[in-house]
Amino acid sequence: MAGISSIGQIALTISDLPRAVAFYRDVLGLRFLFEASNMAFFDCGGVRLMLSKSETPESTYSSILYYSTADIQAASTKLAGKGVKFESPARMIAKMPDHELWMAFFRDSEGNLVALMSEVR
Repeated sequence: MAGISSIGQIALTISDLPRAVAFYRDVLGLRFLFEASNMAFFDCGGVRLMLSKSETPESTYSSILYYSTADIQAASTKLAGKGVKFESPARMIAKMPDHELWMAFFRDSEGNLVALMSEVR
């Protein structure tokens, strides 16, 4: 196995970030975590929910599964060795006060976008 331990994040595309933040925070009552680069993050029972606009119109999505791993580089290498083609190499997405958030995106066998994520201390 590639060291995957759990689902760490689920993403939903939205069209209006302030409106979506208000809905998820104020209407649904999810705990707001932070906002960065046109994205907003909430705690949903220990699984992070990310709301964002799609970066490319031809690649819209309703959700992306983010699989947590302690070592994103090792997991990426292992999966690549099994034929997984990554959209881009693992990279830092955000620098937080106590860690860096790293991600690597790839497609499953059906063309769905999925990702590895790692909180690097």
